[in-house]
This record gives sequence, C-alpha cells and structure tokens, in this order.
Amino acid sequence: MDNLHNASAHLQELDSLHHLHPFTDSAALAKTGARVITRADGVYLWDADGNQFLDAMAGLWCVNVGYGRKEIVQAVSDQMLQLPYYNTFFQTTHPPVVELSARIAELTPDGLNRVFFCSSGSEANDTVLRMVRHYWASMGQTKKHIVISRENAYHGSTMAGASLGGMKPMHKQGGLPIPGIEHIMQPHWFLNEDSSMSEAEFGEYAAAALEKKILELGADNVAAFIAEPVQGAGGVIVPPDTYWPAIQKICSEHNILLVADEVICGFGRTGSWFGSDTFNIKPDLMAIAKGLSSGYLPIGGVVVSDRVAEGLERGGDFNHGYTYSGHPACAAAALANIAIMQKENIVEHVAAETAPYFQKNLTELLSHENVGQVRGVGMLGAIQLVPGAKSKRFKKTDVTGVKCREHCLENGLVMRAVDDAMIISPPLTITTSQIDELFEKARRSIEQTFS
Repeated sequence: MDNLHNASAHLQELDSLHHLHPFTDSAALAKTGARVITRADGVYLWDADGNQFLDAMAGLWCVNVGYGRKEIVQAVSDQMLQLPYYNTFFQTTHPPVVELSARIAELTPDGLNRVFFCSSGSEANDTVLRMVRHYWASMGQTKKHIVISRENAYHGSTMAGASLGGMKPMHKQGGLPIPGIEHIMQPHWFLNEDSSMSEAEFGEYAAAALEKKILELGADNVAAFIAEPVQGAGGVIVPPDTYWPAIQKICSEHNILLVADEVICGFGRTGSWFGSDTFNIKPDLMAIAKGLSSGYLPIGGVVVSDRVAEGLERGGDFNHGYTYSGHPACAAAALANIAIMQKENIVEHVAAETAPYFQKNLTELLSHENVGQVRGVGMLGAIQLVPGAKSKRFKKTDVTGVKCREHCLENGLVMRAVDDAMIISPPLTITTSQIDELFEKARRSIEQTFS
C-alpha cells in the first residue's frame, strides 16, 4: 500500500506541475492533488491508492456499454493494423467511415441520412453553427444567421459551442457569446417563480419564449433553434410534456431549423436510441458524440436531414472540416460499440427493465427531508437538495452539492454536483443490484451532508 501511495503522490506532483485540467481551479487542485484513476471494469473505477468507486456518471455521460469491452479494443487494434489513419478530404473515404455513416442513418429518426464527422460534441456544435448558416446562404437567404439557444444549456466549450450554450460563468471568460446567438429561458419548472402555474402550463409558457424571441428578431433573421432533449450539464432538466410539441410547431411555422443536441441523450441514454425518439422530436440536424463510441475513442458528428443536405449541395463546397473527421480507428470503435448495443439489446433492456427500476429508486429519495425534487428519464437522474425544511421553493447555496459529492467519493460513489443538485448518469449496462448499491450510497451521502 505504501508503494501505491508513493506512486500516487508522484503522479499528483507531476500532474500539478504540468497538467492543466478542464473546468478546474488549478491553484486549488494543486493543494489537494488530483485523484489518479488507474483502471476500470464494468461500472467500477479504481484509483492509484486502490479505492473502488461505482461510476454513476459513466465517465462524462459517455461510457454507455461499460468499461473493459474487449470487442471495442479488438476492433480498434485490427483497424490500426489495417489503416491507422487517413483523412476524408480530397474526395477520399475508407470502409469504417462509410459503414458507420450507413449504420447511424439506420438508427436515427426518419429523414436523417447524412453524417458529418468530427471528434467531439463541441466540434459537432461548431459544425452546426457553420452548417445552418451555410444552408440558408445556399438557399439565398443570407439574412437568416441568428441561432437561438437556452439559458443554462451546454453545447460544448469551444468559442461557438460555449456561445451556443447558456452558462453565464463560461460567458464571463473569453469574450462570449460571439455575435449572432440569442438565449431564451430554460424549461425548468422547479425553478419557476410563478407557483400558480401547473407543469403543463409552464411547458407551453417556456416554449412561447421561443416564438416571442423569433418575433422580436424577425423570422427572416433566425436560422435555427438548438436544444438538448434533456438539459444534461445544466442539471438534468426534463421538460414538461407540453414543451417539445409546442417547440416543434413554432419552428415549423416560422421556417427555422430545429437542432437536437443529442451528445448526452443519444445512444440509449433516455431509454430510446435518441432523445428525439423519446420526446417525438423531428430535428433537421442532430449533434452526436459521447455514447457513439462509449468514450473509448473520441468521435462526434452532425446527422443531417435530407432537406438540409439538399440545400447544402446547392452551395458547392462546404469549407469546413477537421483532420480527424471520420478517423478510421474511431469509426471502428463506434461500429463495435453499436454492434454491442444491438447484439445485447441494451436499449431495449434499459427501456423495459433497468430504467424503470432506476427511476423508482430515484423517486423514493423524495422521502428524505432534504430532497426537494427528483428529475429523470431513462438512465438520467437528478436529486435536488434543499437545505432546511423541504420546500418547492428554496434558496440556492451552490455549496451543498459540492459537499455531497465529497461524501459520495468517501463512500465509493461518483456523482456530479450541479449547484445544489446531484446528477446521475450510469453506464447503461448497470444491473439492478448495482442500482441498489448506487442509491444506498447516495442516500448515505445525502444524510451525511445534512447531519
């Protein structure tokens, strides 16, 4: 154990000297040292000190088929030996990217038959911004360039992705948002200040904010509306049932493109292959990443409707792309990942068995006096913590979730804190007994937070 501890301390020291972490106060981290994760299997992680954790976040919402899938490793190894890299510029292609494009077209909602590849969800949403503007220019409507998004949305951390997102702490850095992007309210009923409004009424009210913004800007100036089916990093905000039908109607009536950011919701997370299936959304474009390869290798993309693809073809060259667009090894990883999901009927099993059990356990946490609300769909969940007496209205502390997260780690559980909410997004392969373990540790951590 001493050797393990010494090795961990050495890695922590090197990390603090040379490694800049994402979304991190580097000076604060240097005082405590980063947790060094060394291996993983199934739904579990181990650190350099030998501690085991149930990973209730599937990495960063992405390890849908769980850790240690040898089929993916073998597929990547075979591809690396055959063709480790080639680009898809200059009128070239290769078998893995062709096969993956066709497979994605089979899985996505009707009418989405083309895929533009990249390496991440952030790059996918950068592509979305370029693509919707180029589409309207190709259609002779150059004024249609504004994209509307939502407050507290997350669409990546590049300049365009962070601008499309609606997170104020991100907008405070780097001169964001860039021009041509507007934001409307999020469909977060729990934070609704008008307590007289039912959840269904609030869904329609939140959707009406989109039409109000379109009329304010002028429909001839608006290119698209982008939104996650369920807001992930914003706190697992599941919209009321009335929300998405109203949004769909507004986009159609005002002739603006509807973009579904499926980076988190895609590939089984909501109990369907895509969040668009779960909420009956008919998008013109879909951003994908994360669960596409279960995080084994970085790959993302934009799935494009026939309507948009035909419009883009009018404009000639689309002067956009990445060195690793459709990387053969990454495409092989994604193909193997999808093959596992289909062979093991993972999406169907989640919908019929584990997601209902997961949501039942989540709902039972409402019995705790410091849980004000739970939110969830499929294998997504949020536990809204409230200090003091239980109340639908509460004052945010912004520290309660951080304290609870620390107790979770002490208890061998990885959950994410978003303000005062604890976020859950485990691998889709989690079993019912492991779900029991997850919620037993979660309840214990909540009790310790408020003891």
